[in-house]
Amino acid sequence: MLSDRKISLQTETKTMEKEKVEATVRTIKQSFRLLMNGVTAQSMRDKGVQYKLNWGASLLHLREMAAEYEKDYDLAIALWKEPIRECKILAGLLQPVDTFLPEIADIWIDTMPTVEIAELTSMNLFQHLPYAPAKAFRWIADERELAQVCGFLTIARLLQKKGDMEDRVANEFLDQAVSCFLAGSYAVRNAVSAALRRFMEHSEEHAFRACRCVDGMKDSSSEGERLLYEVVSAVVE
Repeated sequence: MLSDRKISLQTETKTMEKEKVEATVRTIKQSFRLLMNGVTAQSMRDKGVQYKLNWGASLLHLREMAAEYEKDYDLAIALWKEPIRECKILAGLLQPVDTFLPEIADIWIDTMPTVEIAELTSMNLFQHLPYAPAKAFRWIADERELAQVCGFLTIARLLQKKGDMEDRVANEFLDQAVSCFLAGSYAVRNAVSAALRRFMEHSEEHAFRACRCVDGMKDSSSEGERLLYEVVSAVVE
């Protein structure tokens, strides 16, 4: 009887917690109307940035909104599941690092909707994860565009905080950076460029290594190789 009572109380508690999260999500979604910016939302659509629902809320307003809530795993997960731009951004801001397991990070990568969300989630969440270096290197080896964007932008952030890399890791990074830049989209190239700049700014040795990777690309017949040469050269000039 006591065991049944305990199970009943646990079930009731979980139900109450779920209802609380659902109520909070509804409140947050309703508040987006006050932040609506139709011009911004239309501008995103004109540039090809598509969301099922986009209120055009500014990042400043969303950060202010996030500051009104405690970081909460269940709330962040619920917000991420919403097909709404502002919910995705808030999810990254409200997700606690210590309860965000590696397999959940992969699920978020699998469901990453746009380059904008990839950039913001890398900045607001991924770079702070204790397993960020290992995940980032897996993501840059992924064939999917947004996985690569998240990987390189996370590496860029990590390099900004601690620029050193072991030789083997540095070689792997440079090989993948060159490969992804030459084969990647505009967004991937931007992410690779950001990571390369941070890598090269750390030391002359890092800069020399990057320069060796683009040796001979200045006058290449490949536009991608010429662009990569320009990215690297701009850092050392």
